[in-house]
Amino acid sequence: MNTKFHQYIETIIDNSSFNEFIPEILKSFTALKLKKNSFLAESDKICKYFCFIESGILQHSTIILGEEKTTYLGLKNTCTSSLKSFLQKTPSRKSIKALSDCNLWVIDSLTFKALQQNNKAFKLFYYNLIENQIFLIDDYRIDLLTLSPEDRYKKLLTNEPKFLQEVPLHYLASFLGISTRQMSRIRKNIK
Repeated sequence: MNTKFHQYIETIIDNSSFNEFIPEILKSFTALKLKKNSFLAESDKICKYFCFIESGILQHSTIILGEEKTTYLGLKNTCTSSLKSFLQKTPSRKSIKALSDCNLWVIDSLTFKALQQNNKAFKLFYYNLIENQIFLIDDYRIDLLTLSPEDRYKKLLTNEPKFLQEVPLHYLASFLGISTRQMSRIRKNIK
């Protein structure tokens, strides 16, 4: 049994009265090792898994005018998927690639949906997880429109310092909506 994943589920649920349902959730996930540059999901293909990242970094990206753009970075102790593709069995609009070797805990869509219907803890876990993600997406979109590139970098430095240690510069620049050159200049000026 994965203790990090167990703790993560408990933290997201945030209600100890649901703890008895957590072992069933943990048994429903299986271990998957993903090598660096391998894909969890590929653009135009159906995403097979929803996952918990035990270790490693997963980059969500899309190709725009022939250039790869990073839309999200999944770090250890978080969950991720190409959710619409995973749940609706439609081709994914993005790819999810391992930027480093990853240890994941994955679940297929049939098992996922069965847990949603039959496990109170998983239902609450998923609800809270999605709500938290919506908050993050909202903040990110508003920041892209209202903050300068320097201010977005400073906010990332304050709120997610592990990104700066674990994620290569060009992926961070893409995530922040700036060029790698601009990112280098900003980093030089802010140190």
